[in-house]
Amino acid sequence: MDTQVLNAQHTEAVAELRKAESGIQIAESQVAQRQSDQAAVVAVVAQRRAELSAAGKRLARSKTLAREGAASQQEYDDDLAGQQSRAATVGAAVAQVAAADAAIVTARAQVAGARASVDAARATIARIEADIEDSALKSPRDARVQYRVAQPSEVIAAGGKVLNLVDLTDVYMTFFLPDAAAGKVSFGSEVRLVLDAAPQWVVPAHASYVADVAQFTPKTVETSSEREKLMFRVRARIDPTILAKSIREVKTGLPGVAYVRVDPAKPWPDRLSIHTPN
Repeated sequence: MDTQVLNAQHTEAVAELRKAESGIQIAESQVAQRQSDQAAVVAVVAQRRAELSAAGKRLARSKTLAREGAASQQEYDDDLAGQQSRAATVGAAVAQVAAADAAIVTARAQVAGARASVDAARATIARIEADIEDSALKSPRDARVQYRVAQPSEVIAAGGKVLNLVDLTDVYMTFFLPDAAAGKVSFGSEVRLVLDAAPQWVVPAHASYVADVAQFTPKTVETSSEREKLMFRVRARIDPTILAKSIREVKTGLPGVAYVRVDPAKPWPDRLSIHTPN
């Protein structure tokens, strides 16, 4: 069937997959960048805390010297302001570390989202490929095309018929036997077939079906003469291995004669000896 639209969808899905795979790489690089930023901010925090420690020691010395009169009050005030400034920078650096941690979590979530997009794109590709495969009409068995139901470019409904096929590995002849003879035929009983179109061949077959309801039966069976009119449908199936030898010559609907041996103890006459094409 026409798969032009499906092929376009498949191409689009493949492009989406490549885009999603690229998104994973971008997201992973962002995670690495955020981790690098975090390491840098942590180093800054350590630096700011060292500066805060130094400023605290300087302030302590200034306080002692100012109390003893060895340093001016202005110097003490400057060291106090410096210590407070260093404390503020430490707080800002710690906040930057928290922001870097949050950025890493966000980047990792983006990686997970990109991977989910890849899985979704692959699932879409698999679905479209399955639709494309289903669009290729495949015969359920090796058979001969009798005639074409749907024509090229024709639109058919779901479940519509396209071809009429004949399975040449399941060939049988249907014939009718009176009740007396049908009662002696069992499943698997040997049958010999002679076709009108090829009387020189005697084809072996086996009974594969015997009807449980009589055909050509009067509505009311009251007398023995009427019971003699009872006919049962019998089906004789030909061995598929015999059909395979001359599969090109096999035809359907050909008339012929079926011979049944109701007494298995009696041999077949010479004229019904098996004789099939080589």
